[in-house]
Amino acid sequence: MSSTTDKIKGYANEAAGKAKQVAGDVMDKPSLVIEGKIQERKGEAQQAIGEGKDALKKAIDRAG
Repeated sequence: MSSTTDKIKGYANEAAGKAKQVAGDVMDKPSLVIEGKIQERKGEAQQAIGEGKDALKKAIDRAG
């Protein structure tokens, strides 16, 4: 997967996770809130992976 794809999927997961947390609060479903938090963290991790790929590519480009 490209770094851009990782970042886009990360943003999407983060947004979906936040939406689940709000829905869980509104519907008084703690399990949905937890699921949303997990999905949000997954999105943050995906974004970090994408940024790491960018940094690695830049380092390789500078070295080459």
